[in-house]
Amino acid sequence: MTGNPQALPPLDLLIAAPRGFCAGVDRAIIIVERAIEKYGAPVYVRHEIVHNKYVVDSLRAKGAVFVEELDEVPDGVPVVFSAHGVPKVIPATAEERGLDYVDATCPLVSKVHRQAERQVEAGRHIIFIGHRGHPEVIGTFGQVPEGSMTLIETVEDAEALPPADPQALAFLTQTTLSVDDTAAIIAVLERRFPGIAAPKGEDICYATSNRQAAVKAIAHQCDAVFVIGAPNSSNSLRLVECAEREGARAMLIQRGSDIDLDWLKGVKALGITAGASAPEILVREVVEHLSQYYAVRESEVETAKESIAFKLPRGLEAA
Repeated sequence: MTGNPQALPPLDLLIAAPRGFCAGVDRAIIIVERAIEKYGAPVYVRHEIVHNKYVVDSLRAKGAVFVEELDEVPDGVPVVFSAHGVPKVIPATAEERGLDYVDATCPLVSKVHRQAERQVEAGRHIIFIGHRGHPEVIGTFGQVPEGSMTLIETVEDAEALPPADPQALAFLTQTTLSVDDTAAIIAVLERRFPGIAAPKGEDICYATSNRQAAVKAIAHQCDAVFVIGAPNSSNSLRLVECAEREGARAMLIQRGSDIDLDWLKGVKALGITAGASAPEILVREVVEHLSQYYAVRESEVETAKESIAFKLPRGLEAA
């Protein structure tokens, strides 16, 4: 569809704010960039630093090498641990091998790690709410002795837990969960185990909560919503679910080139948001792609302002 822009069908874009990068993702990306500046390429990164192909490819072009396991890292080269966190055995193994390593774990994930350690030290068994196989879950389980935590994913899981001493239980959660789903699971735990210890403050991070609230604010005004993010990004998938619950059709896309124009037939108002690992450049790419086929009218709907920033690890403040 080309020609005079005046002849293009109109499309109202409601762009959610906050969206995109959070403070933990910003910090992790800067850590990799500063490590490359400090040590020179290559710098190895265990697991994707954040779950976004554009970000990973950009860092790879600068000299980062992404691997899944520490034994893929050669001796004598630096390694960065991803923002999702790693089990304790990983840095311990790096130290045994004499590797220089930098931990890019999000400070809000590290907070959950410390809470897990404290609850186990207090003699409590932890019910952990999260998604099986997610790197953050694996990293958190790796902070405490085996058998100290039980993973649950759903309300049904919470109902099926065997009876236990509520005074010897605690719950913690992954930081990137659905706020609504998690509240429902916690309600079951607190009903079944009235003395269960809750985390100090909310485990679901501010960025996850803010992005879900922003999507809810636009979704009921839209016929459809695009969530820009990776298929392995937990927080991005939760944004799709949020939009659908508000009555909008929703689709996860990674790039402007992923847009299916047939899917947009009949859509007059389209919402756009981006997961916490997706850079703003991808939002602009999607808008520009849509502008080739529609007379786009763009507006931003802001539900919260974010000003949080995290310090870099010592030695990387000014590489």
